[in-house]
Order: sequence, then structure tokens, then C-alpha cells
Amino acid sequence: MKDYFKEQFSNIQKIIYLSKIDLVRTYRGATLGWFWAIFKPAFAILVYYFTFVIGLKVSKDIFGYPYFLWLTVGIVPWFFIRDILQQGVESIRKYHYLVTKVKFPVSIIPTFTTLSNFSIHIILMIIVFICFFLSNTSLTIYIIQLPIYTILMLLFFNFLNLFLSALSAVSKDFCSFIKSFTTAIFWLSGIIYDISNIDIQWLKYLFYFNPVTFIVNGYRNCFIKQTWIIEEPLQFLIFIIMLISMILISIWTYKKVKKEIPDLL
Repeated sequence: MKDYFKEQFSNIQKIIYLSKIDLVRTYRGATLGWFWAIFKPAFAILVYYFTFVIGLKVSKDIFGYPYFLWLTVGIVPWFFIRDILQQGVESIRKYHYLVTKVKFPVSIIPTFTTLSNFSIHIILMIIVFICFFLSNTSLTIYIIQLPIYTILMLLFFNFLNLFLSALSAVSKDFCSFIKSFTTAIFWLSGIIYDISNIDIQWLKYLFYFNPVTFIVNGYRNCFIKQTWIIEEPLQFLIFIIMLISMILISIWTYKKVKKEIPDLL
């Protein structure tokens, strides 16, 4: 762990620079350019809105807020998580030339790709605030805890990115498996439905062990539900245990496969 964090902090300027390069590279060649990064998630939100509000008539307010705002607040962090699962998982393979051609700190590759996706998340969150403003819906004091959930999300999924990309560098099949599993995670994380309405008690408790559910509900606690993070101590404790476990597992896994990655790529 000491070597890992030393490598991160000693290359902080390189991480920031490469995150910008990764962002430009991702949308280079697209007709809409940078706008495409905003258009894709915005269009997805409109599709979900049409499906559930117009098509299925799910127009009931949740905690006194319109379903559209409730959905938007929860789905924006999911877009960041989805990009980690679909793009971050192959980040080391994507930048294989940095690993095989020059002496490069491999552990910072997942970090700058996470930071690249996080910059898009920040822009989308600004759009969320604009949606609240346009709908004449005021924010409450609970919004001050939003940075806590954001930092927790960034930490957990950055280390998950390290874990997944390290294993994907060893086995390309693992990369395909994670991508195919992303849709299931979406439907099993309470992003488009309120898990508090689930009648099966043991199933509701099972959601506590889903880090995606914790982050999505955390964002909704800030905007919609108006709940402090300390008011849900069990969920918070479980997430912290999962976060610590993910840090240990990801660094241990990276250490085990580090020497093999250049040869396998």
C-alpha cells in the first residue's frame, strides 16, 4: 500500500495531464465532440422518462418530488459507475503501449481514466442543479453532504477500476464478462425504483451490500430524501467495510499481476 500511494502522489501532475488526454481521445473524431459526452446521458434520461412516465404512467411523486427529478439524481452517478465498469475495466489494455514500450507506473492508468470519467460526472451534476432550478424546486441543507458521497464514490470505484483493469489485462475474457454483467447491476441497484417499497425484508437488506445502491441512495438523500448519512449507520458501516476491503484486494491483486502485465499485453 505504501508503494502504491507513493506512486500515485509522486505522479499527480502526470495523472491530471493524462486524464485530459484520455478525455480528448475518447471523444476525438465524434461529430458532436465534447457535446457527445453530455448528449448521450441526457438522451438516456429522456428515454427513461418517456418509458416510465409517459409509457408506464409512473408519475407518482417520491418523497414529494417529481419522479423525473428523483430518477435524474439517481441515474447521474450511475453513468459514472457504468463508464468505470465498461471503459475503466479495459484501461490498462487501452494504454498497453505505455506498459510495454516505456517504463511507466502502471497503477496510475486506472486512476487517470477514473478522473477522466469523473470530469464528465461533474458536468452532469451541474445539469442536475439546473434541473432543480428550472423546476422551481429548492435545495435543502442536506445538500452539504453531497461531497462526502462523491468522494466515497470516487474512492471505491477508482480502486474497483484498478482491480478490474489489472485482471482484464491478464484475461480478456474477464473484461467481456464484466461488460456483460453491467446491465444486471443497473437493474439490481434500485436506480429506477425505490428499494424502500420492496416487501421482502431479507431482499431489502441484501441491497445494503450493493455499493451502487449506497451511492445512488446517498445522492438522493442529499437532493430528495433529506436524510443525513449518520441516520443510516448500518448502510454507512457496511459501505466503509466494503471500501477498505476493495482497497486491500485491489492493491494486493495489482501487486500479484504487476510483473506479468507487460508480457501478457
